[in-house]
Amino acid sequence: MPTYDYRCDACGHELEIFHSMTEAAKRKCPECGKLKLVRQIGAGGGVIFKGSGFYETDYRSESYKRGASAESAKASESKSEAKSESKSESKSDKKTDSTKKSD
Repeated sequence: MPTYDYRCDACGHELEIFHSMTEAAKRKCPECGKLKLVRQIGAGGGVIFKGSGFYETDYRSESYKRGASAESAKASESKSEAKSESKSESKSDKKTDSTKKSD
């Protein structure tokens, strides 16, 4: 059931009413009591597409995108540092293993 925007032409009162699409438009203003209530054409609600190919984060603000890219850059730097450390450790382990075998 949608929410409809109404405005009274007599007193200028604006309100939202939640009712069925098949229900007739309201006519009586709750403020002044006159039959001058008019249904307005609204902009509608925000749409979030879900499913294959659409992501909630596709329409994020620019500040959010900058923060996310900076965070991912930091994470990739720490991963590359961790990989280089583990490679150097594994190389030193192999060298010590080969020296032990020759003893």
